[in-house]
Amino acid sequence: MTAAKPQLKILLAAPRGFCAGVDRAIKIVELALEKYGAPVYVRHEIVHNRHVVESLEERGAIFVEELDEVPDDVPVVFSAHGVPKTVPAEAERRKLFYLDATCPLVSKVHREAERHFKEGRHILMIGHEGHPEVIGTLGQLPKGAITLIETPEDAANVSVDDPDNLSFITQTTLSVDDTSAVISVLQDRFPNIAGPKREDICYATTNRQEAVKLIAEQCQLVLVVGAANSSNSVRLVEVASKIGTKGQLVANHEMIDWSLFEGVSAVGITAGASAPEILVREVLDAIAQRYDIEIEEVETTRESVTFKLPRAISKDSKTPVMTPA
Repeated sequence: MTAAKPQLKILLAAPRGFCAGVDRAIKIVELALEKYGAPVYVRHEIVHNRHVVESLEERGAIFVEELDEVPDDVPVVFSAHGVPKTVPAEAERRKLFYLDATCPLVSKVHREAERHFKEGRHILMIGHEGHPEVIGTLGQLPKGAITLIETPEDAANVSVDDPDNLSFITQTTLSVDDTSAVISVLQDRFPNIAGPKREDICYATTNRQEAVKLIAEQCQLVLVVGAANSSNSVRLVEVASKIGTKGQLVANHEMIDWSLFEGVSAVGITAGASAPEILVREVLDAIAQRYDIEIEEVETTRESVTFKLPRAISKDSKTPVMTPA
C-alpha cells in the first residue's frame, strides 16, 4: 500500500513572471526570425533567462556579447536592458539593420538622464554596478556625468562639486524598500536634489515585490523562479528574507533544495519578470510528485500594461527592408 503524501499548501503569487517589457523583447526576436529568417543576432541575452534564450536559439537566434561578433547583412536585436549610445552608433557606421528591444521604462530613465544633463545637473544613479541596464544608462552620457550609488552608505559618503545642481535616477529592477532608503539619505543630504515624481522602479518589479511580501507573511518558504543574473528575481528572494521567511532562487525545478521543505506547511511561489510560466508549472509538478498540494493564488493587482513593437517589425509592416531602426 502506497503511503499517503504529506500535505502542503502552495501560495501562488499574482502577478508573477513575464512583464510587458520582457514580452515585447521576446516578440521582437520571434517576429524578426519570422520576417527575415535565421539567423537573427541578439546582442546580450534578450532577457535574463536561459530557458528563453535556449528556446530562441533553437529557432535560429544567435546570442553574442558585442557587435564585432555580428556579421554584415544580418539583423541584430539589442536586449531589453538597453545599450550605451556607442552601440547603435557603431551599428549605423557598419550599416547594420538593428532592432532596439530596450524596455520603454528603461528608455524613460535614459531620457530623464539626458534632460538632467542638459539642465546642468550632475546625476546620481541608484543601481548595481555591472548590470547591463546600468551600463546602458551610464553610456547615454559622457563619462563622469553620472555617479553610481549602490547603498545608503554610498549615498552618505558621495562627494559632489555642486550640491544644489544634483539629480537622481534609478535602475528599474531594484528593491523598492532599499531604493527608498537610499533616496531618503540623498534627500536629507541634498534637499534640492531633483528626481522623478516616484522612483523609476518599474511597475512589474513593484507589483511582484508587493505580492511576495503578502505571501511571505503566510508561509515558511518562498521559491522564486528566475535566473541568478536576473536582478528583479534576486530582489524577490531578498524581500522574502527581510520579512523573515526562507527564500530560494531556482532557475528550474531541478534546482529545488528539498531539505528546505522540512517542517514547512506552506510554500510561496513566484517568478521574476523574465521567467516564463512554464517554469512555474514545472516547479508545481515537481512538488506535486512529493506532496499532496493545495494551491491558492494570491492576487494583489492585475496588470494590463502593453508596449508597442517597433514599426519595422510590426505584423502590418509591408516590406522586409533591412535599414537601421
